[in-house]
Amino acid sequence: MVPDEVRALARKLRKELNYHNYRYYVLDDPVIADAEYDRLFRRLLELEERYPELVTPDSPTRRVGGKPLSAFEEVAHVSPMLSLDNIFDRAELREFEEKLHRYLKSDQPLTYYVEPKMDGLAVELVYEDGIFVLGATRGDGLVGENITPQLKTVRDIPLRLHEEGMDAPGQLVVRGEVYMDKEGFAQLNRRRQDAGEPLFANPRNGAAGSLRQLDPRITAERGLRFFVYAVADTDAVPCSRQSELFPWLLKLGFAVNPHVKLCHGLAEVEQRYDYLLSIREKLPYEIDGMVVKVDDFRLQKRLGNTARAPRWAVAWKFPAVQATTRIIGVDFQVGRTGAVTPVALLEPVNVEGVVVRRATLHNRDEIERKDLRIGDTVLIQRAGDVIPEVIKPVVEKRTGREKPIIFPDNCPVCGHPLVRGRGEAVIRCVNPHCPAQRLQSLIYFAGKSGVDIEGLGKKAVEQLMEEGLVRDIPDFFRLKKEDLARLDGWGEKSAENVIAALEKAKRMPLARFLGALGIRYVGEVTAQLLASYFTSLADIMAATKEDFLNVEGIGEQAAGSLVDYFSDPSTRAMINELLAEGVTILPPSRGEKVLAGRVFLFTGTLSSMGRNEAKQIVKELGGQVVSGLSNRVTDLVAGEKAGSKLKKAKERGIRILSEKEFLELVERG
Repeated sequence: MVPDEVRALARKLRKELNYHNYRYYVLDDPVIADAEYDRLFRRLLELEERYPELVTPDSPTRRVGGKPLSAFEEVAHVSPMLSLDNIFDRAELREFEEKLHRYLKSDQPLTYYVEPKMDGLAVELVYEDGIFVLGATRGDGLVGENITPQLKTVRDIPLRLHEEGMDAPGQLVVRGEVYMDKEGFAQLNRRRQDAGEPLFANPRNGAAGSLRQLDPRITAERGLRFFVYAVADTDAVPCSRQSELFPWLLKLGFAVNPHVKLCHGLAEVEQRYDYLLSIREKLPYEIDGMVVKVDDFRLQKRLGNTARAPRWAVAWKFPAVQATTRIIGVDFQVGRTGAVTPVALLEPVNVEGVVVRRATLHNRDEIERKDLRIGDTVLIQRAGDVIPEVIKPVVEKRTGREKPIIFPDNCPVCGHPLVRGRGEAVIRCVNPHCPAQRLQSLIYFAGKSGVDIEGLGKKAVEQLMEEGLVRDIPDFFRLKKEDLARLDGWGEKSAENVIAALEKAKRMPLARFLGALGIRYVGEVTAQLLASYFTSLADIMAATKEDFLNVEGIGEQAAGSLVDYFSDPSTRAMINELLAEGVTILPPSRGEKVLAGRVFLFTGTLSSMGRNEAKQIVKELGGQVVSGLSNRVTDLVAGEKAGSKLKKAKERGIRILSEKEFLELVERG
């Protein structure tokens, strides 16, 4: 038993240490010396080591990192974490406001809230009754990875909300950016260099690599920081504007970037952009632009979102970092949609810590407009993770030995004549049997953005196609273990694992299947919209362009592309072959989403399907899935060898479902 006075002392120490963390990391205004803080910390650590039952989720000692994880679990976001559309100049800023006025059907002056755009990683944090219980990466915007133990080591992230009387809801979901400051990045690379380890290219890569460490103790050593920038549900907070939200979040204990600002009109927005650009190099962290948001939450709701981004916000990007090098050749690449993209082969050049050897030339018009030639000294730029591009030639350095870049008339892979559509800049190979297109489509289908078949990465798919084992998507599901085992670099075990992965992949949700097909203009978000609107793959295949346009978030291009794709006889034949090979496309819910409002937790092993597939079914039926037991959970699905979660769920009176009961429930949906 823990003596009452010890329990009270531990509670007092936790409160004091959390307060001093807030003063030091959030307000940058400490009120005690580091040595005094260390003394308090050691005292709490001693008590917890002596009485382990004193340890709480919000204890400052949890920031040192716990035991290593075996893998990251998936977690669904309470609402999509969307991307932002980018703008690059003042004219595009004015176009942004004009679109807002047209959508709102009003010329009323708009007020904006602007924030530095951190060059880090977006994360979602979930607080229940004031305690940090779950943290996740952005992932694909709908599903991320559970990195709660790693995020607990970030000292700017409060483990307990600082002011519990600040009208915080029972559940608060915030979003923000985890980053590594410049000094922390320099120190990390010095340590890695001393240890003979490869260096990180830039602070963003350092932050990403640190957050994805399975061992949280390694993350804790990396000195990551955090700035909050949003809440998932503005209805859940006592604020009506972004400019009210930030002071409220600051009082709760969240770090807010000190350079945020309320702007009345575009002139003030432009002034703020110029100011942030001028201080960019002096900041202790990297920023790559400025986020411009409509301040009023009421207007944000009216404006809504497109399939991938909010209409009420844009990222105004800073000019990209540039360097000079020389074009030594041009490679013409054929993508999965047949688009032929010229890529410049460059003399290697270091840009912001990244060695650049290739840069996009975009298309033939761009080559001609810029008058680019092989042998030219050129100015290149890269921004973030986007492939570098060639900006212009340095004409003064021409010697007369430069050669023109000749765009091919025929596909560089299959020899089929290339076609340029009316009004399009892109030149395409329209041969449906082009090996390059087929290869890229197969790589996409099997890859992370597609069905995600473990063991079938880019090189493996290239090898299977070279060996003649795979020519079209259905061929994946015809592979035999003995055919794979005989290939170079393979063996019995790897072949067996791929066959098992393919067997699991035969049951795939409709949204995942649609996204994996690589249909032009149809990404993951659009695939989810289609799966939610239509009741089956058959209905999608029979839909007209008007039917697709009825789906909110789908425009003319995507609708036309869908009709063209599913009306193609070869597409229909391919889908029929897949079904003949035993592939099952799991339908979404019909009508009302029967699991809406229910939150599921899985424990133990399911015999009829993998856990990821079960989670996907729950999401398609309107339910949510979490990875830890909390007050949110309404249903616990217990498979074989269910662990301690089952016992705790029973104690809390949570509904328990066997695998059979779960299957009966979802079949009714």
